[in-house]
Amino acid sequence: MTSPADRYARWAAERREAGSALSAFTRRYDFTLDDFQLEGCRILEAGSSVLVAAPTGAGKTVVGEFAVHLALAQGRKVFYTAPIKALSNQKFGELVDWLGHDRVGLLTGDTSIRPEAEVVVMTTEVLRNMLYADSDLLTDLGFVVMDEVHYLADRLRGPVWEEVILHLDLSVQLVALSATVSNAEEFGAWLQEVRGETEIVVSETRPVPLWQHVIAGEELLDLFVDEAGEAVVSQGPGARAHRVVNPEIERVTSFSLPVDERSGGPRGRGYRGRKGTSGRHRPRGSGQHGRRGGRDQGPDRPGAGGTSGGEGRSDHRQGGRPDRGHRDGPQDGRPRGGRPGGGQWPMRRADVIALLDDAALLPAIVFIFSRAGCEGAVQQCSRARVHLTDEQERRRIRAVLDEHLAEIGPEDEDVLGIEAFRRAALDGYAAHHAGMLPLLKAVVETLFAQGLIKVVFATETLALGINMPARSVVLEKLVKFNGVEHADLTPGEFTQLTGRAGRRGIDTEGHAVVLAGPHFDAAAVASLASRRTYPLRSAFRPTPNMAVNLLDRFDLSRARETLETSFAQFQADRSVVGLARRARELEDTADSYLEAITCEHGDLLGYAAIQERIAEREKSLSRSRASAQQDRTRSVLGALRRGDVIALPGGKRRGYAVVLDVDRTVLGGPQLDLLDTEGRRRSLRPGDVPSPPAVLDTLRLPRQEALGSGKVRKDTAAALRQRLSGADDDARREVRRRAEKVPSSAATDETLLRLREELAAHPCAACPDLAAHLRWVGRWRSSRRELEGVQRRIEGRTSSLARQFDRLTDLLQELGYLEPAEDRSAAEPDLRPTPSGLRLRRLFSDRDLLIAQCLEHGAWRGLDAPGLAAVVSAAVHESRRDDRAPEAIPDPAVDAALVASAHLARELQAAESRHGIEPTVPPDPAIAGIVHRWARGEHLAAALDGNDLPAGDFVRHCRQVIDLLDQLAEDPELGATARRAITAVRRGLVAQEIDR
Repeated sequence: MTSPADRYARWAAERREAGSALSAFTRRYDFTLDDFQLEGCRILEAGSSVLVAAPTGAGKTVVGEFAVHLALAQGRKVFYTAPIKALSNQKFGELVDWLGHDRVGLLTGDTSIRPEAEVVVMTTEVLRNMLYADSDLLTDLGFVVMDEVHYLADRLRGPVWEEVILHLDLSVQLVALSATVSNAEEFGAWLQEVRGETEIVVSETRPVPLWQHVIAGEELLDLFVDEAGEAVVSQGPGARAHRVVNPEIERVTSFSLPVDERSGGPRGRGYRGRKGTSGRHRPRGSGQHGRRGGRDQGPDRPGAGGTSGGEGRSDHRQGGRPDRGHRDGPQDGRPRGGRPGGGQWPMRRADVIALLDDAALLPAIVFIFSRAGCEGAVQQCSRARVHLTDEQERRRIRAVLDEHLAEIGPEDEDVLGIEAFRRAALDGYAAHHAGMLPLLKAVVETLFAQGLIKVVFATETLALGINMPARSVVLEKLVKFNGVEHADLTPGEFTQLTGRAGRRGIDTEGHAVVLAGPHFDAAAVASLASRRTYPLRSAFRPTPNMAVNLLDRFDLSRARETLETSFAQFQADRSVVGLARRARELEDTADSYLEAITCEHGDLLGYAAIQERIAEREKSLSRSRASAQQDRTRSVLGALRRGDVIALPGGKRRGYAVVLDVDRTVLGGPQLDLLDTEGRRRSLRPGDVPSPPAVLDTLRLPRQEALGSGKVRKDTAAALRQRLSGADDDARREVRRRAEKVPSSAATDETLLRLREELAAHPCAACPDLAAHLRWVGRWRSSRRELEGVQRRIEGRTSSLARQFDRLTDLLQELGYLEPAEDRSAAEPDLRPTPSGLRLRRLFSDRDLLIAQCLEHGAWRGLDAPGLAAVVSAAVHESRRDDRAPEAIPDPAVDAALVASAHLARELQAAESRHGIEPTVPPDPAIAGIVHRWARGEHLAAALDGNDLPAGDFVRHCRQVIDLLDQLAEDPELGATARRAITAVRRGLVAQEIDR
């Protein structure tokens, strides 16, 4: 019971707030804001900056929108930034709906709408560029909202976020909106240090309960249960700390019996909706989740509202369950539910959809970490005749498709797969990934948001903030390719993906489903679902463009100080304290091990040193043998001729191919242009194969220019297959059969033999306890190695960014982009940009210094508009795959420009290596030929002919080409050509995507 004083204080606070900006703002909503939202808004109204960290879908953007409201009420401007254009466009639309067109602007790399407006939505890169240019648009700026600020951990985009935070005027209030991160306090402490008064608001609770499930066999099982076997919420309201992994999962996944034979025992804790209804009559949010995992048919879960009737289809197979014929055997011959030796075969995707639909868990996002996998899933559902829509829904879908796809010309429909896209959408499912045309992705998002598409097969990019509400999220695998290797999902990634399930204001609960496959580990899934660890790690690093921009604004000392105030250096300095403590512990450990290293027969450390020299010599011989093998491979590749039919030994390349061309001048070459038996062009360098290929035969080839035609390549591949009719099915066996044996040199190496004799003659060799003694030596060495590593890390982290900056400025001085300032009286000479440096200052690209070198040396001079577009394509492209050989472009000037660019890249890499700087990636002309054809005026299908480049990737790449061309538009030499190239590239579907 509260006291009169408490009641008076509350009344006084409510009265004060009744006339506040927050009170006026909250009247927009027909629901009460959460405590964390109100707290964030009050901090802003009090004049401080704020960091809000909350789970996906919790409503963080309310605080950002309050900043918009507050700025307009105070007569100041507000910028709302997002990391990618899709999010910028989405937020622009939302703010226009709220405030009207006249008050909201949009600025992205290729779009400018009302930049002088009171509220401007923009990508973070645009704001960074405005800060460096000291743009007039910054006048009267009061607030900056940085949505998805955890993007500063992104390797490519992350540094831009820190540049903005560091360079924004301190009078601007910052609103940083982040997903839940485990080190929000650390990030907030840094913001406080560099921005002044900044408060931290953290909410760990999902607003919508999340249930975790596993599909094993043909059953949908709850992942977590309590002591009584009742299913429990994993996260959000109603979540329980005391829970265990459902024992039924282990029972089902460990059995190898078919489902029907297992069903005689106790059913355990499963999840099954009302059988046969196909989930069609259940409203979103009903979440028919029964007691004991759903076998009982009552809506008695917390927050689950049920329905008791409704109209469903009489033919349930047309309502989501694929037409599979008899249920007593699978179509693919695999045992249902299990396989010999335990472990589960995952269900077919059509069966998974049927199971989810029966349990009223649609709409769903199925995450497949592969573009090809997403497209394959749609094709599988089409073959299985999955239908998730009724006639009324199909009419609505058809209307949306007709409206949005009308701008696609008939000549491009085939290359874009429009017919298959329409069929799948009408049936209620679609793919969504970065390789799709943005227009098609937008259509999928629209239909899904309207509840017309019920299943989306998506890559993880869909989890990056795009508003696509789903009741359920399905993870087919817990492993994804991270750009380097296939790695397990981290708890942060799992949380980000499953956070899409159960959107606030739409669902009363969300569901995350994991498919059990072979070697399924329920405990590992439970660990992922329970841990919320997602530390924010800075990706900030100095770049050439950043260096000249800093030195154009500040002196050298101030520029270094700016870098040392970055979040990256803040984290590095904090980590040194823990590293120093670890170094002291390792020193003590190493000393204790050293005391234990004794042997009465002799010098044990001396014996161990001989062993170490032997191991090093063996490694040296092995490296020499590998180097000799590499030289032999280089020699064999260099001796190949056009038309040689070869068998590849494995590594990155395997199978059979015919040589189309041999480039013996390329760095790290020779480089071969190959055509495989499927008609695909592949590149091959010595490092791609472990040993030389074997030459089997020769094949007469069409002219080089004719191989640009897809039909010619397919005909040539057919001729190649015919020529290989007698060859071994496995090309690697064919290579081994023909390969020369290279004997090992270890058996005859005099140094190695002498060391082995010395080891055998050592007194300690006779010690009966030698193995035990050597274990102590191993422990001592291990602790010393770890200690040395920790010491190197301490040394590397202290002022690490300033040292990187110094190395970079030395390189820029050598190349002529920086020069000493005129004031030579200072103890340390200052630096300033040269005219070449001022041009570099305006180049924003991952290859900024290489592009500047190409401009400086006239490598791109004399090109026409399509030629410049093609060369710029090489400057901005980085292949997702390394096997797409560049096409020959029928323009000698373009070829010369690409050769000159590659030569300058090699020189730049050598200079960067001398200065200890990570080398710049060389230009990549893999799709320059496609861009050249497009810029010459060919339609999309003709431009992409004979290539497997997805249309979405092409359109996105064209936007990058246009962005760099726009940066060159004011260049005194290339400006006129760059402007014509922009016009040539920005047309058709590319222009439509930019202008949408």
